[in-house]
Amino acid sequence: MIRDAGDRIEVSGPLTLGQAREMLEAGSALIQRSETVFDLSQVQEVDSSGLTVVFGWARAAKRQGKVVRISNPPRNLLSLAALYGVTELLPLA
Repeated sequence: MIRDAGDRIEVSGPLTLGQAREMLEAGSALIQRSETVFDLSQVQEVDSSGLTVVFGWARAAKRQGKVVRISNPPRNLLSLAALYGVTELLPLA
């Protein structure tokens, strides 16, 4: 689930293959400020699709001339980023 909390977008539940498309589309639709922060503190499960979603949000923002930042990334997301060698590409807040 994705919810606009005013100063950030709160993401909760799983960030896995089954929800990837829905999360990507819902999050991309909420990128309206010059900098949007996605708070992942309530994400319960992550697989490699989670990286795809995060990078998708970043691409959607860039197309609009905006920036996306990720706060409170789950440990699994950071581990997967390290495994794939893309840690430095994560737009961490």
